[in-house]
Parts: sequence; structure tokens; C-alpha cells
Amino acid sequence: MTQITILLLAFVAANSPWFTDKVFYLAPLKGGYKSLAWCLLELLVLYVVIGGIAKYAEYKTYGQVNPQAWEFYAVTFSLFLVFAFPGFIYKILWKKR
Repeated sequence: MTQITILLLAFVAANSPWFTDKVFYLAPLKGGYKSLAWCLLELLVLYVVIGGIAKYAEYKTYGQVNPQAWEFYAVTFSLFLVFAFPGFIYKILWKKR
């Protein structure tokens, strides 16, 4: 059950930068439009936050955290980018008329 919750949380977090023009849902930008660079920066920060939540959940569930190599982080970040694809389509590719 914990794994499903973490995956759903990751999906929501990966799509959240694309659905608002505020930085981290808090601060509006001067131009009124959030660029792709801001969205990618938010995506990176949210990946680290979700990773921290997952590590904490692993520690609370199993009592220890298994060490990971760089391959683990490359794969999980790639999965996070795949999760962000619907929001990317909505914000960047889906033209509002």
C-alpha cells in the first residue's frame, strides 16, 4: 500500500508544475507566464522532495534504508519525467485557442 501511495504522490507532484503560472504555487512571476525552465526547476526540486518522502517511508517500514547507486536515481528520475508527460502536453504542446 505504501508503494502505491508513493507512486500516486509522485504522479501528482510531477504534474503540478505544469498547471499553474506561479512558482511552487506561491509566488507569481513578473511576466505572468512561467517558462519551461521554471517548470523543469520545479520538477527537479519536487523529485528530491518525493525521494526524501520515499526514503522516510522506507525507513519507517523496514527500519533501514538500502544504499543506492547512481543508476537507481537515473531510472527514478526518468520515471518521474514520464509521470510529468501529461502536464507537459497540457502546458507546452496543447495550444489554447
